[in-house]
Amino acid sequence: MNIGQAFQDLVQYFTEAFARIFGPSTDEYPEVGVQPFDGDPYVGARDEV
Repeated sequence: MNIGQAFQDLVQYFTEAFARIFGPSTDEYPEVGVQPFDGDPYVGARDEV
């Protein structure tokens, strides 16, 4: 492997990493929105003190 090819591979390695870090997100989470809270807060710790 010559020096030119090694340098080109190194530049490509860093370029792909940069693109993954600063590129658009590829997460495919469902668009469900904010879920409301249906329960009652736990008050047991306040009574024990």
